[in-house]
Amino acid sequence: MKDLVVENLNMIFTMPSGDTVQALKDVSFTLEKGELLAVLGPSGCGKTTLLNIVAGFNHPTSGSIRHGDHEILGPGVDRGMVFQQGALFEWLTVEDNVNFGLRMKKADPIDTARKVEEWLEIVGLQGFGKTPTYQLSGGMQQRVALARCLINDPDLILMDEPLGALDALTREKMQSLVLKIWKETGKTIIIITHSVEEALLLGERLFVMAPRPGRLHKEYHLPFAEQGLNEDLREIKKQDDFAENREEILTMIWNMEEEIMGKSETAA
Repeated sequence: MKDLVVENLNMIFTMPSGDTVQALKDVSFTLEKGELLAVLGPSGCGKTTLLNIVAGFNHPTSGSIRHGDHEILGPGVDRGMVFQQGALFEWLTVEDNVNFGLRMKKADPIDTARKVEEWLEIVGLQGFGKTPTYQLSGGMQQRVALARCLINDPDLILMDEPLGALDALTREKMQSLVLKIWKETGKTIIIITHSVEEALLLGERLFVMAPRPGRLHKEYHLPFAEQGLNEDLREIKKQDDFAENREEILTMIWNMEEEIMGKSETAA
């Protein structure tokens, strides 16, 4: 069942100087319900712009984008966002951060409390509900951000570099958690990342984007996310086909960066 349909998406920004920058050009793709898509590419390729359009924060210059049976014209409860920095209310407790959306909707307090406990257990934060959020580590705060997103039961989960600020060990644990949530909830997930290894581990599908203007350069269909549900992620990284894909994509992005630098030097 088609969950997200993007057709001929273009995004042009007008700068204060009056110049225009085309951030996205003719981007088209379809996501089926329950797919996990990783989007990767060099800086300036339009990854975050694409995610912001899906979230409804930006409206495209042209093209269309549909989620389910409706066109995306702005933010909606059908889509949940997890940012690189959790965008949490650090002065509130963990449970007050997690239940924030439900409280705004005036949901039943007893049902809300039950859901908070369920999601804190899922993300490994049981017993931390009364803890002030500012006392948590970065990894724990990202777990809070995930729980706050998921408790509202969005159909589509959007993640913008959600693990980029974490140390290596915490990042690996969070990658496993993202895979667990994907499998257990059946949600459609789009994750933006700068890490080739992370994109390979988490992307059931993986888009490599090319910059200036941002466009889809190559798509991969990968087995590693499914494997990661039952296998150690470190062992998966040792596989020959994982290494081959990693080197191919790294070379691809390196060449893009070299081309950008060459154009910049020529322009100068």
